[in-house]
Parts: sequence; C-alpha cells; structure tokens
Amino acid sequence: MSPVKYVAALLLAASLPAAAQSRQETLLNTNWKFTKGDQPDGAKPELNDAQWQTVRIPHDWAISGPFDGKNDLQAVKIEQNNEQQATLKAGRTGGLPFIGMGWYRRQLAVPALGPGGQAVLLFDGAMSNAHVYINGKEAIFWPYGYNSFSVDITPYLRASGSNTLAVRLENFSEASRWYPGAGLYRNVHLITTKGHTFRCGVLT
Repeated sequence: MSPVKYVAALLLAASLPAAAQSRQETLLNTNWKFTKGDQPDGAKPELNDAQWQTVRIPHDWAISGPFDGKNDLQAVKIEQNNEQQATLKAGRTGGLPFIGMGWYRRQLAVPALGPGGQAVLLFDGAMSNAHVYINGKEAIFWPYGYNSFSVDITPYLRASGSNTLAVRLENFSEASRWYPGAGLYRNVHLITTKGHTFRCGVLT
C-alpha cells in the first residue's frame, strides 16, 4: 500500500462512528461453578473446581437455606414499643443464611477482537463486595451490591485459548435492615467490540 493510501485509510477509520464497529453481547447464564465459604486459591486458573456446585445465573446462595432465626439475631430496643432496654430479636432478614463468602467461577471464551477491540463484563447485580478476577488477576473491586457495574477485561485476556473468570463475594453481618440477596443474583454479560483491520487499503 502506498503511503498516501495508508494515510487515507487511517483518516477514514478515525472518521467512522462507533456504531460502525462490530459489537456482540453474550449472556453468561450457564456453566458456572459455585462454592460457599472462602477459597484462598479461588482466583487461580489451575484450581480444580470439579467438586463445586454447578449453578445457573441468576443465583442466590441463601435461598436454599437452612433458614434459622440465629442468622439475623440483633440486639435492639424498639422505642415505639416503649422498651427500656435492648433485647435479642430475630426475623430482620427472614432468617436466610446470606452472611459470609461465596465464590463463582467459569471458563470464558472471548472472540478475536483485533486491533483496538475491547471486551467488557457487565454485572447487573452482585451481592456484595465483588472481587472480579480474570486469569488470576483482579480486574475490579465493586463493594456495592444494589447497582450494576462493568469492567474492561481486555488487558487481562490471554492471546489465545480460554480464560478463567472468578468472582468472590462477601456479605457482612448487620449490613442491611432487610434481606439484601446473596450471590450473582442478576445477569452477567460479556460485551465485545471488534476493532478494524486494513487489507490492501480497504477498511474491514
């Protein structure tokens, strides 16, 4: 390609709107592995998670129980009832066992992105204190469980082959006045945008 045609092609690419790029969205609902409790090596790609539970997203680990009033005991004084001192009360969050840690893992196949391409994960709801890892490296920490968040995972992807996505979640005691949910309780999306390439002066 002549220098003039090459420069012309670059100028054409710069003038194209973002919509001209190839965008693909994949819903990551299936093939998740889950385990309750902390896993020190949960983010490592080489971890054998074959014995973990296979789940489908959206998933809430607490609704499977066991329900127990001890799960949400709280010492409170209800002034509206003219109580003079705090006493232990249960039922604040329905007795669901939502407090603690949980890990989710799955393999992630990302299509070839090309120069300037991008891969983004969008979490519609993860309760809570989410640590997201790609191939063992932390891509984002998002503490808020009630809103969605996204993260650009392009820098963490392997040049070829499958990638390992791992998510560590943790709910704290007395972090909510009602049942807040637990786990990846809404959809997870993979959004990829392919970059443009040049062949013989033609933008593709």
